[in-house]
Amino acid sequence: MQLNYFNRPYFENGAIQKISEVLNLHGIKNPLICSDPGLSSIGMTDKIKNLISDDFSSSFYEETPANPTEKAVNEALELYKLNGCDGVIGFGGGSSIDLAKAVALMANHEGNLIDYSVNEGGYGKIAETIPMIAIPTTSGTGSEVSVGSLITMNDGRKLIFASPHLMPTAAICDPELTFGLPPILTAGAGMDALTHCIEAILSPINDPPAEAVGIDGIEKIIKEESLIRACEDGQDKEARWNMMMASTEGAMAFSKGLGAVHSMSHALGANQELRLHHGTLNAVILPSVLRFNQNHVENKYTRIASAMGDKVTTDLANEIEKLNEKIGMPASLSEMGVTEDMIPQLVAHAATDPSNLTTPRLPSIEEWEKLFLEAM
Repeated sequence: MQLNYFNRPYFENGAIQKISEVLNLHGIKNPLICSDPGLSSIGMTDKIKNLISDDFSSSFYEETPANPTEKAVNEALELYKLNGCDGVIGFGGGSSIDLAKAVALMANHEGNLIDYSVNEGGYGKIAETIPMIAIPTTSGTGSEVSVGSLITMNDGRKLIFASPHLMPTAAICDPELTFGLPPILTAGAGMDALTHCIEAILSPINDPPAEAVGIDGIEKIIKEESLIRACEDGQDKEARWNMMMASTEGAMAFSKGLGAVHSMSHALGANQELRLHHGTLNAVILPSVLRFNQNHVENKYTRIASAMGDKVTTDLANEIEKLNEKIGMPASLSEMGVTEDMIPQLVAHAATDPSNLTTPRLPSIEEWEKLFLEAM
């Protein structure tokens, strides 16, 4: 089937078989495929090489870091130009897809990447990019249907790039590509998708269709126990299908914005020494922010609790903590190597993050500090 939303992703088990057809449809003859060392090590990049027809000439950049960097974007862009590519494929998790978006942007835009960040007023500067196809191998970011990309710059800041022109030209969503994902990565990615759904619903922007999509995503993840099932049995077809759909829905939902969880995780994700997983950060931070927002979101906690299941109370923070424990998420940021002396720098980054534009309750500097301390 095809989802009738934005870039109309191909969504079905075995959809990866359509890759040559999709390349041809969008006039791409010489794609640069952006992936990561992990996928290369388990033979996933070989799989895509074998599926692409000999009618195409493909180049591969397989060094995408866990949190994509400006340096990696420039390396991939150099390879794109050197090999005369005419399109980009992001193949992997959100990092590879975000990197591919940045390469597609800079392949036909002048200046420096930082000039186009939301943080630096670059939203309106982004025009049509070269063709870019997203093929997710995790169920978390939903980057395959979103207008955003996150890149850690050379100055250490993790910046947001957003524009309708950064929506992938096409997306191939094949849940079977996630079958080999280890439980811990399945869990972290799944909590990313859940956080997207929850923060989008809590955003004060009035967008009922996006909110309804977020509710459906929560039902798939929690009420149908798809995340727990996918962690326990990575070959569970129904659970994997539901998680990839919920991931896609999470990104559709956050067209109405995110919030303080993402402001904090972006700050932490900019640390190139710790190299922290974005979805896992969201999982650990979410309970603290839910407690902080509780009296500022009208009846939305009741609606979210209903989507999670009849036995769930409106103490959502407690429910998330129980879920985190069940799927093996860390209990605190300190378990992930974060120390209290990092908090001033983290607060400075979080307080200026664009996700704050749609948070239901904007923390003061003192409240940011308390949120980081509580998550420790």
